[in-house]
Parts: sequence; structure tokens; C-alpha cells
Amino acid sequence: MPRVGVCDYGVGNLRSVERALRVAGAEPVISGDPDVIAGCDGVVLPGVGAFSVAAATLRDTGLGAAVRELARQERPVLGVCLGHQLLFEGSDEGHGGEGLALLRGHVVALAAGGGLKVPHMGWNTITLVRDSPLLEGVTSGSFMYFVHSYVAVPEPSDTVAVTEYGIEMAVAVQRGTLMGTQFHPEKSGAAGLRVYANLVSLCAARIPAQRAG
Repeated sequence: MPRVGVCDYGVGNLRSVERALRVAGAEPVISGDPDVIAGCDGVVLPGVGAFSVAAATLRDTGLGAAVRELARQERPVLGVCLGHQLLFEGSDEGHGGEGLALLRGHVVALAAGGGLKVPHMGWNTITLVRDSPLLEGVTSGSFMYFVHSYVAVPEPSDTVAVTEYGIEMAVAVQRGTLMGTQFHPEKSGAAGLRVYANLVSLCAARIPAQRAG
């Protein structure tokens, strides 16, 4: 059973993520200790709130460095909502700030247009644009739950799913073991649980042979 860290940096839906990971077959470990997170087989970086505050907290607590080290070792890293945005280089939100820069791209204000309200809050279907281990078994047309006013603009080659909300926007990315979803899988029913199950499978594949045996 893989140990999947859930970063506790004061801005996250931690218990819902924990429950989803447990249902998906992981041993979830909620922690704000960088050494604990660094010892996990993979990590979820959740988050709701302001980008600049969250980025500063990750930097000051050392959690950002722990997440970077996991990524360097090619252990799975999944960012969710604000955590997804923090994987990128920076954001226009508030005072802005630098992200973890694990993925190329920038976070901008959502300009939905067409009289649609911002924040974008509620259920939307996603469309898969390329194969992704994170979204294996999830089909185009699946409903996912969103709450956000900003959106990451990633490299096209990293985008694995999009949605329409006045504009088309990338809502899931994957490059190797680095992954992110703008939607909340833990609030997205069976399709969202499949996302976490896929993450757990990826983490299990990275367990060192001495532990797996």
C-alpha cells in the first residue's frame, strides 16, 4: 500500500482528499513536515485561497522544497485546484508571486465572457485531448467539480483535458509523474475517485523493491 502525502500548509480540503485516497487504496499521510512528505511514495498538493500567500507558505515551511525533491526523484506529484496552479511558474493573482516552476506556464484571471459568472463554481464536463495515466478510465464527457477564479495556461504538450466555460481552458495536465487538475477529484464522484485510484497506482509503481517485498 503506497504512502501518499497530503501537504498541510493551511489552505486545503485535507480530510476530503484523505478519504478519497483511502478509498483508492492508499495510506494517506497528512503533514506539514517537509521530512515526512519527502518520505512518501507520492504527494497531493491541495489548496484553496490566494496564490501568493500559498506560495510564500510553501517556501517558508520547506514544503515546496520537499515537493520539488519528490518531483526530481520522479515520484508522483498531483496538484489540485490552487495546488495545480502552484506547480507553474507564477500567477497574476493579487500580488502574484513565484510558483514551484515544476511545469512551464502562468496563471491568469479567468475571463469567461458570455455573461458567465466568475468564480466558476459547479459541475462541468471535461474533454480528454490526449492519453494520460492520471485519467485512465475517465471518459470525455465526465462531470468534474470546479471552484476557481484563475486558470493556468500550460504548455499545450502538457495538457491532457480541457473544459468549456465561455472559453476553452486546460483543466488537467501531466508530464511524466507531474500532474495537476483544476477541478477537485475528491468532490467529483466516481470519476474523481478514479483519478485518485490512478494516482495511487502510479505511486505503488514507484515503491522501492525492498519495501514492496
